[in-house]
Amino acid sequence: MELNVIGAKPLSVSDEVFGGEFKQALVHQVVVAYQAGGRAGTKAQLSRGELSGTTKKFKKQKGGGARHGDYRAPIFVGGGVTFAAKPRSYEQKVNRKSYRVAIRSILSELNRQGRLKVVEGFGIETPKTKSMIAKLAELQVSGRVLLVSEDANEALFLASRNIPYLHVVDVVALNPVSLVGSDHVVMTVEAVKKVEEWLA
Repeated sequence: MELNVIGAKPLSVSDEVFGGEFKQALVHQVVVAYQAGGRAGTKAQLSRGELSGTTKKFKKQKGGGARHGDYRAPIFVGGGVTFAAKPRSYEQKVNRKSYRVAIRSILSELNRQGRLKVVEGFGIETPKTKSMIAKLAELQVSGRVLLVSEDANEALFLASRNIPYLHVVDVVALNPVSLVGSDHVVMTVEAVKKVEEWLA
C-alpha cells in the first residue's frame, strides 16, 4: 500500500504495518501494561510490629479500660497500619511479539481514520515556538498532536516544549500510550521507514 506524503510523492509501505486489522483487546492490554510499568510502587507503611515504642501493657487487665497490650495497635492514632502497604512492582508481562502487533494495530487504525500524516521533514532549524505553530497550521492538524522524527534534534524539542498539546518523540521512544492519546500523529518519511523496519 502507499502512504500520502505531504508535498512529495506517495511512499510505499507494508500492508501489515499500516493496513492491518485493529485488535482492540490486545491494544487495551498493552496500553494498560505500559501504564502499569510506569507506576513507582514505592508506597510504604508501618505495621504494628515495625513501629518503634514500648510493648509494655499500658493499662491493667481488669478494673476499667479495654484489655489492650500496647498503644501500637491499629485502632489508636499513631498506631500501626492493619494491612501495611509495601514497595512492589506493578509491571505486567507482555510478549515482544504482542507489543509489536499492538503498535501495528494502532498505526493501521490511525491511517484508516486519516489521523496519520507523513512529511518529508519538519523543517525546524531554529528553536522558535512561532515556527512550530506555523508548521502545525500548515499541516492542518488540531487537538493533541504527536510528532515522530527519526532522531528528534534539539531545535525541534525546544520549539515544541512550550506548546501544551504537542509532544515530540523519536522512533526509539514511540509507545502505545502516546499513539492512542493523540488526535493526530505526524511522522517523517525516515521515521516511517524505521518504524516499518522495526515492526515488519
